[in-house]
Amino acid sequence: MAIKTSESKISKTVAKATTARLFFLSASSGEVFSANPDGSDLKVIVSEGRRLPDGIVADVEAGHLYWTNMGNPRANDGSIERANLDGSNITHIVPPGATFTPKQLQLDEKNRKLYWCDREGMRIMRANLDGSKIETLLDTSEGDARPGKDIKKWCVGIALDVEAGKLYWTQKGSDNAGEGRIFRAGLEIPKGQSAASRKDIELLYGGLPEPIDLELDLANRTIYWTDRGDPPRGNTVNRAPMQPALGNGNEPAIIFDHLMEGIGIALDLKGGRMFLTDLGGSVYSANLDGSNKKTVLAAEGNLTGIVYAEIPERTR
Repeated sequence: MAIKTSESKISKTVAKATTARLFFLSASSGEVFSANPDGSDLKVIVSEGRRLPDGIVADVEAGHLYWTNMGNPRANDGSIERANLDGSNITHIVPPGATFTPKQLQLDEKNRKLYWCDREGMRIMRANLDGSKIETLLDTSEGDARPGKDIKKWCVGIALDVEAGKLYWTQKGSDNAGEGRIFRAGLEIPKGQSAASRKDIELLYGGLPEPIDLELDLANRTIYWTDRGDPPRGNTVNRAPMQPALGNGNEPAIIFDHLMEGIGIALDLKGGRMFLTDLGGSVYSANLDGSNKKTVLAAEGNLTGIVYAEIPERTR
């Protein structure tokens, strides 16, 4: 019995040694925010001015945040930056001009890579965590000059299934045109093919209003995404199977609505909840089925990317 009690105490100690935090971005102020999941202890940890930050990830293991700056979509000055979890020690990882308009960002923890969608660049890219070895994995331009003018070719949201070797992404299309699509392809370009000619691209869902950011629940093989189009199908959070069987009851389901141009989404799978941002300036929380909706914060600017992280006390 003594051993069991000791193990229980150790388990509880470990559980108490992490703190959950939200990190999210304001494109209007150029700020990186940090807050508790209930919205308390709100802090501005980075303030860079109008560089239009959009996507953010947390590398808790290394104690770092990474985020994209869209910059001027016509100036080819997009960048990716890194800072400590408290906002200190900011440095360029991907310098201005190495990507046009980087949007949602994802971290491959296993292989220590960053992946992102480049909107006006009409491509999906990745790099090492120090910014080296920048690669283009997908080129949707079909020969068009960058920055791309055809909105249907713009890549926006991205998610990774590293174990299966797959990436997922959105192309939102024109405003409320029903051109939004979600695609899937391999993490690696097939042998003998190129970023512009790869043949392994699958269209999973089409005819969507304006799908933006993506997240995956791998255990339940489910895609979650925000949509900033007009109601009733837009300004929503949707979910659908990662392996669609359209016509068999697996159409995308709307699980959250009344967003004010929804952008960011982060899943806390252990806690069975999600966090959302919109350009109206709010942060929301809800259960993964959309129940228990709460407005966590409001009137914080034009909010974009968000990430949920459980941080060991020693790195705070």
